[in-house]
Amino acid sequence: MTTPIHFPLYIDGEFCEAADGALVESINPATGEVWSTAPAAGEVDVDRAVMAAQRALRSGPWADMTATARGKLLYALADAVQTDAERLGELETTDSGKLAAETKAQTAYVGDYYRYYAGLADKIQGATLPIDKPDMTVFTTREPIGVVAAIVPWNAEMFLTATKVGPALAAGNTVVIKASEDAPAPLLAFAEIVDRVGFPPGVINIITGHGEPCGRALTAHPHVARVAFTGGVEAARHVVRNTAENFAHVSLELGGKSPMVIFDDADLEGALNGAVAGNFGATGQSCVAGSRVFVQAGIHDQFIEGIIERARAIRIGDPLHADTQVGPLATEAQRRNIERVVAESIEQGATVHAGGQVPAGFDVGWYYEPTVIGCPDQSITSTQVELFGPVMSVLRFETEDEGIALANDTRFGLGAGVFTENVARAHRVSAAIRSGIVWVNTYRAISPISPFGGFGQSGYGREAGLDVIHDYTRTKATWINTSGSPMANPFVMR
Repeated sequence: MTTPIHFPLYIDGEFCEAADGALVESINPATGEVWSTAPAAGEVDVDRAVMAAQRALRSGPWADMTATARGKLLYALADAVQTDAERLGELETTDSGKLAAETKAQTAYVGDYYRYYAGLADKIQGATLPIDKPDMTVFTTREPIGVVAAIVPWNAEMFLTATKVGPALAAGNTVVIKASEDAPAPLLAFAEIVDRVGFPPGVINIITGHGEPCGRALTAHPHVARVAFTGGVEAARHVVRNTAENFAHVSLELGGKSPMVIFDDADLEGALNGAVAGNFGATGQSCVAGSRVFVQAGIHDQFIEGIIERARAIRIGDPLHADTQVGPLATEAQRRNIERVVAESIEQGATVHAGGQVPAGFDVGWYYEPTVIGCPDQSITSTQVELFGPVMSVLRFETEDEGIALANDTRFGLGAGVFTENVARAHRVSAAIRSGIVWVNTYRAISPISPFGGFGQSGYGREAGLDVIHDYTRTKATWINTSGSPMANPFVMR
């Protein structure tokens, strides 16, 4: 066993250790071995990071920088991330088990997110108001909201960081990024890029640590003005409770149990490819995984035959290898949970058509076969629980109204897919499904131009898109008396 690589924290422009010397260990999901370590930030470290961000916000180069200059720094960050995309992608793959082909490509694309917000930095505008009082000029300006706590999970780390940090910095805020303690290496390595690009000390701080005390101390800190959180529902409840102390603005991008509704008139090849992408892409470790697949009766049996064939043909292996299509799960706990839910679903009457176990020859690492489960209805546990793994539940439906009702029968509402060649039906069904994102005849497409976020227990607030930059600002109204006369005596009524 090789000596683990160590990645330090990044606070106030310095690489440092935790005040109490505590560490977190990161396990390579492909081997089950500890491959890296990082300091486990405690309350002292959190306070140091937040106060550094607060100082940078109020004084010094960042506070005095023009919006155009901030944008230029973000452009430089975009270039640097794309230059280092291969290395960052390999780190993310080693840390989380996601395919290197995906992590490298996604990290390279992240540069476009930083460029998008770099371009918006000097286009944040106020307005002059047609006020109903004589001799008054009133205008609004948008100011930075303050210190932003950006909490990022282990999956899609570079992407989910960019959707928070990009608009936050463009609007003039400072940030403290908390990387997941399960796989913090890519974000701690990202600190090297931040340092090299030349952001003033304190503008971007990157830490990791456990929910208690690190996450709690960060989200409840009195100088944190906004929390941008991506993660699970239970952790989000803690975030909301913590921000009762500081009244921080909160956006939550949580989990999902996204539906795919496939109609008889769909292009079957496209629908099958969409189901594969939505469930087995990223080894199913995606918040928008389309893990409830509803197939209209006329093509249900054909779909089952096709998806079984595709699932069994998927190449499982080392996520760093170019020909691997499905790698390991990120944590051992995920695999145990999937095994439990699949077993429970079988007891409830579900049928495993493909997969459903650890693949042969993969005793090391946390691998699980691409799995297709036929479900008689949505009382089956696999249709209710977000598994974050390569498991899809397939259900039959008869009519359009039934398909819509089944799709909406969930407490989540992040993503959804609709497959049909009928344009009118595409519009009807996409409008009727309660979800923050609906893809028609495609799946898992993203862009910095399009908002990303959900309804219900998938959270609130949006990431990406034009309007989100306003979520990182406060509106100030300024009144100016232009009469040239002294203000009237307030106790003399006229």
